[in-house]
Amino acid sequence: MSAQPTATDRLFSPPADFAKRAQYTSDTLSALQKQAAQDPVAFWAEQARELLVWRTPFSQTLDDSQAPFVRWFSDGELNITESCLDRHLTTARRNKAAIIWEGEPGDQRVLTYFELHREVCRAANALLALGIQAGDRVVLYLPMIPELVIAVLACARIGATHSVIFGGFSSEAIRDRVNDAGAVCIITADGGYRRGKFLPLSHNVEAALPHCPTVRSVVVIARRGEQGPPPALVTGRDHLWHTLLSGQSSTCPARIVPSEHPLFILYTSGTTGKPKGVVHSTGGYATQVAFTTRAVFDLRDDDTYFCTADIGWITGHSYIAYGPLLHGATVLLYEGAPDAPHRGRFWELIARHGVTIFYTAPTAIRSFMRWGTEWPQGHDLSSLRLIGSVGEPINPAAWLWYHAHIGQSRCPIIDTWWQTETGAMMVSPLPGATSTKPGSCTQPLPGLSIEVLHKDGTPCKPGESGFLAITKPWPAQLRTVWGDPARYVKTYFSDLHVSGRPVYFTGDGARFDEDGYLWVVGRVDDVLNVAGHRIGTAEVESALVSHPAVAEAAVVGRPDEIKGQAIVAFVTLRGNSQLVPDDEAIERLRQHVTHEIGAIARPDDIRFTESLPKTRSGKIMRRLLREIATSGRAVGDVTTLEDIAVIERLSTQPDED
Repeated sequence: MSAQPTATDRLFSPPADFAKRAQYTSDTLSALQKQAAQDPVAFWAEQARELLVWRTPFSQTLDDSQAPFVRWFSDGELNITESCLDRHLTTARRNKAAIIWEGEPGDQRVLTYFELHREVCRAANALLALGIQAGDRVVLYLPMIPELVIAVLACARIGATHSVIFGGFSSEAIRDRVNDAGAVCIITADGGYRRGKFLPLSHNVEAALPHCPTVRSVVVIARRGEQGPPPALVTGRDHLWHTLLSGQSSTCPARIVPSEHPLFILYTSGTTGKPKGVVHSTGGYATQVAFTTRAVFDLRDDDTYFCTADIGWITGHSYIAYGPLLHGATVLLYEGAPDAPHRGRFWELIARHGVTIFYTAPTAIRSFMRWGTEWPQGHDLSSLRLIGSVGEPINPAAWLWYHAHIGQSRCPIIDTWWQTETGAMMVSPLPGATSTKPGSCTQPLPGLSIEVLHKDGTPCKPGESGFLAITKPWPAQLRTVWGDPARYVKTYFSDLHVSGRPVYFTGDGARFDEDGYLWVVGRVDDVLNVAGHRIGTAEVESALVSHPAVAEAAVVGRPDEIKGQAIVAFVTLRGNSQLVPDDEAIERLRQHVTHEIGAIARPDDIRFTESLPKTRSGKIMRRLLREIATSGRAVGDVTTLEDIAVIERLSTQPDED
């Protein structure tokens, strides 16, 4: 079955006022795409030379002789922090704000590029004093405070490979990641704030340490909340951050490393079994992150940029800790939830700090919809000029709401598709140049080869659903799975082949429409086989959310003896909805989906819920919903859930025989 678009096909042209100042026009973008398509390797070499500081220039751009293990700029040498910090100190950016930080309780701090450079050097010297060397792995388990950015850059400064663990993970998750990486040091904090609560972190590290034999040093940022006694320290192993840094020099020469030196390891979440450590290099990663940050955000010197992701995830790495700093941008860093102490917190932050670029997740946007328009309307959002979406396909209804109520119908929306493994954006409109469609991430970025394939590796026709693949190497490509190259090949390069050559399979289902616009329909394991027809869960979710009473929806499959899989929808209604959650409402929503997609997509079961199970980064845990839809209970790992009570309310105790 060829999937039919459920979104409006209306094209939104770049706003005229925006397009006048934009980096790219449709003509210059077309020329860039043509140049990159003719010789993508030369295109990326040009970007690398223009955007980064190289200590040893490279002479070879791409070495794919051992594909799928690839090397970019392999004989070049650099240190990414010289591109993020040092080069700005000889320009007017020296005294420009690099980070504007606000904690959930309202405490604020500003670091200029000069001050950030000084703090990074002091932290780097402290790590050297602990005996940490280039190539050592350092785990960072911290809240969203300036010290997290400082620690990331300090590791890069000395050539240590950092591995950030999201602050919502448990001690068991810390243990597994520390041991897999063979980390010699952990940097943590006594805690951070979330929805008015002070959440302890260092005690999770302490619980993991007896099972982490490689760890020699622990550094603790203490008294974040000025409450309770400072953490107990183990002599010779534990150190207080501020004490350790107090006597350190503010000068630390950058350790120059090969382009292929592993900059960081980031462990993928939400999977079972041994954690999978995605390894990213230095030169290739930095090149693509620098290009996409400048091009996709249309970045300017007077911008104030606000990305709501946690640095524990790839979005926070690429588009908070590195990308904006590579261009000397001002970054707003926020610790806490979007609804604490009230549901207008993000809009308050945007108004107070004059944010011009706002980058958030569809899950957050749907929450904003549910909370109502009075919250954004209560704040001055006139400083915004560009808004973006990241993390999962955005429902067309959410796109339109975002455009109207946050972008005020004048800000372009950049709907971006990429992954932890890709390292940087792969598909996105370029504002000022690309007309957009609600729900589509539009077209692959220049220099990248993105295709939708059948299982046999042949291309799908326009409108035909298939497997989303990346068919040529790209600079920010993951280099391997840490310590397990065989798993790297099996996980990413064993499912799809083109002309007998393995290509990278993203795990997503997708289609290109007649205009060459990409529609990502969800993970392949979220593409249901209903009576022989492939139904993308994202499409059913889009149809449900397009109903005026629905704020959010998550769709999963459950086994069905007749159809193979049945469609189960979990639905959250808007606060002002007149729809009563009863059998009549279920039938109305079923009919609505039938009208939007067709009878084949009509949900077999619709369950109403006040909220959906989400991680603290805002992603819906559909794996748990599948377990509930199948057995009535969630039995998998729930350590990353923000609110365990959501699962408890949704679960039902099965009848005993």
